[in-house]
Amino acid sequence: MLAPEVIRKKRDGAALTREEIAFLVQGIADGGLSDAQVGALAMAFFLRGLSGEERVALTTAMRDSGTVLQWDLDRPVVDKHSTGGVGDKVSLMLAPILAACGAAVPMISGRGLGHTGGTLDKLDSIPGYQSVPATEVIRRVVAETGCAIVGQTADLAPADRRLYAVRDATGTVESIPLIVASILSKKLAEGLDALVLDVKTGSGAFMAAREDAQQLAEALVEVSKGAGLETVALLTDMDEVLGRTAGNALEVREAIDYLTGAAREPRLHEVTVALAAAALTLSRLAVDEERAREQVAKVLDDGSAAERFAAMVAALGGPRDLIESPGSYLPHASVSRPVAPERPGYVDRVDARAVGLVVTGLGGNRRREDDQIDHSVGLTHVAPIGAQVGPDRPLAVVHARGDASAHEAATALANAIHVSEEPPAERRVVLGRV
Repeated sequence: MLAPEVIRKKRDGAALTREEIAFLVQGIADGGLSDAQVGALAMAFFLRGLSGEERVALTTAMRDSGTVLQWDLDRPVVDKHSTGGVGDKVSLMLAPILAACGAAVPMISGRGLGHTGGTLDKLDSIPGYQSVPATEVIRRVVAETGCAIVGQTADLAPADRRLYAVRDATGTVESIPLIVASILSKKLAEGLDALVLDVKTGSGAFMAAREDAQQLAEALVEVSKGAGLETVALLTDMDEVLGRTAGNALEVREAIDYLTGAAREPRLHEVTVALAAAALTLSRLAVDEERAREQVAKVLDDGSAAERFAAMVAALGGPRDLIESPGSYLPHASVSRPVAPERPGYVDRVDARAVGLVVTGLGGNRRREDDQIDHSVGLTHVAPIGAQVGPDRPLAVVHARGDASAHEAATALANAIHVSEEPPAERRVVLGRV
């Protein structure tokens, strides 16, 4: 086969065969295709789209471009993926919860960019934690502790790594077939038995419109099942911060408080439990949703989920007593400042993307992939929609590296949160299921 001829075929709107797609993906992975050819291919996919069969073929070829993990365990291998949001620290709790319920969880996570935080950036705030260990370390930690939240290694879906970089440079990131292939190729390479997806919609999500999020969720489930992996997607609200914190070390602290029972913000709890219950029923570790929720409550209440998190952190190089003494290890910002509203009332609307950009402005997220992150900065005590706020009930507390950045963040935050005299209607956080 000749790469230019196959690319031309797609450019002209014809469907590619499984063999042609495999040939192109191999060229992406091993350098047989030039950057120009990869860019042309991405644009052809973007403009012409892919059929259901082509999407499955692209995703599985990208999976097979590197190592596909094989497991010899007496429990199902399960994972979750989120499309990203502001304050989304669900993975930090979900992985140890599922492990405590009897699953093995090799959770391949990513870094944040723009207004969203990344799970790996949160974990990098823990001293010593190896967020991108070798594949054999991932195997060992999952076998020993039940879960490992880590980054993509070079040998897992290498075609995705190169294709994503080219997509970013060629304006083709928003293609649903390419988004689906990027997400699922890495998940399929984990050798999973079941996968749950958290597809977010709202002002803080990449798919802000509900119909776009629904379309993405349906495409993800269709391709995943086409590749032989049992999958469920939940649509969840991202029109406000998830939980009470946004910022790396601050979110780790909230996750620890959640696991130990010190504090569990209701919306964060509902998303976490809903995803956990879906994973447990899908992997047949629970016979139905009600029993699954009972299992989740048990491992949270008896401390076994917190123990799994502590064991994972220690196994990946972090402190053994992080759960007991998080304040001794997690970095602290030098300045903290409460942000009061102009007038008392009720939070009735939030621009979650703008709140995420407040954290970015403080240095807690990346503007560019090569930016260095300040893991200590961010927001705590973020008032949810419906909360009563006033001079003694702030919109949030800003944690900053200096007075100037704290002042700038406070001004931006006040502009991102709308306060009214009347309380708003109650809102659901789990919006649908695919």
